[in-house]
Amino acid sequence: MKDARIQQLENQLKLKDFKLNSLLEITNGINTNESVEHLISIFEFILKEQLGLDKFILFNKQASWQYLLKVGVKGRIKSLDVERDLFRFKDITVIESSHIEELNEFDIIIPVYHKEEPLAFLLIKSPEDSKDDDQHMNASLPNLSFIQTLTNIIVVAIENKRMAKMGIKQERIKKELEVASEMQKLLFPDDLPSDRRLDLAATYKARHEVGGDYYDFIRLNDDEFIICIADVSGKGISAAMLMANFQATIRTLLNYQKFELDFLLQELNKKVMTSAKGEKFITFFIGKYNSKTRSMHYINAGHNHPVLTNGRKAKFLDKGSVGLGMLDELPFIESDEVYIEPNSTLILYTDGVVELMDKDGNYFETDRLIKLVHSFYPLKMEDMNNLIFSKLDEFRGKEDLVDDTAIFSCRIF
Repeated sequence: MKDARIQQLENQLKLKDFKLNSLLEITNGINTNESVEHLISIFEFILKEQLGLDKFILFNKQASWQYLLKVGVKGRIKSLDVERDLFRFKDITVIESSHIEELNEFDIIIPVYHKEEPLAFLLIKSPEDSKDDDQHMNASLPNLSFIQTLTNIIVVAIENKRMAKMGIKQERIKKELEVASEMQKLLFPDDLPSDRRLDLAATYKARHEVGGDYYDFIRLNDDEFIICIADVSGKGISAAMLMANFQATIRTLLNYQKFELDFLLQELNKKVMTSAKGEKFITFFIGKYNSKTRSMHYINAGHNHPVLTNGRKAKFLDKGSVGLGMLDELPFIESDEVYIEPNSTLILYTDGVVELMDKDGNYFETDRLIKLVHSFYPLKMEDMNNLIFSKLDEFRGKEDLVDDTAIFSCRIF
């Protein structure tokens, strides 16, 4: 028979070899970028085949807490809530008795933390025979710290993979947003007239990469043109896509058929309802100007009231209807017609202008906008827009933009 001390040394050596080989196998899997499933299978083999554990479960937080591995556990773990029932365990803990029935099915809880943040919880049931034998290294208390280390390595590797995958996904989304932003810029008119009859300028700042504001200038003939501005409820790509579809619909309807504004609005409402399925709506202002009669026929569908001014007295263009896409049928449409005096200015804008807040929670509001226009009335429209946006930046200070912001300024001589 071997000397007891020699036997003990051999067992210790065997244990060290086992631990070293286990760590090497897992780190090799990590270094060769094996899948999460493969890493979990290695972990399961070590616990089950080499440590002799036949009942264990590993909880890990992805989008929510769920189990990554479940062995010897039948059915779903229904009554166990990780945050409520396991967060109190900061160290390896032997379960002696718990009021949670499913927790009593296990003997040991091994928590894994990173900078005070829980990453995982391993629950294990000790094997009936925990003595060393030739087939299994035992899972007795001295080996639990090793199991914790092993679990830590696995969980951190999986977390790194998840973060890397998110990083790739975020980079792809970023590129897609950049493309969407460039495409959106192409939708805005780049040939706004500035001549003896008209001086038009527009400035737009999206809160994010893409936005839901829209403005347009559409010349119908030598004497008539359309100006419009719109704002989609909600933001991001979905809002931008809806707005692009909306713009295409307007131009298609106006290019191929001559509609009265009332009928045009009804058709646009149907298109928005079909495209947005009632989940979004569009506020919209459209004006049709005739240079011979100097009259503008307009409809305001729930949009911020454009300001028409001669530099001294301002008038709001507020007649119209509810926003497009709010209801299957527009309940009413109240159009209006206004005479445009020579050297008048029409300021169209979205709510990102008047709803901008300063550090004290005060709104920029329409009165401030009108005072600016009146104070600097002789400016060309491009210079006027630059001035307004500089005042907006000055007003908000370090506060973020609350919304997409567009200003469409029109001087009619």
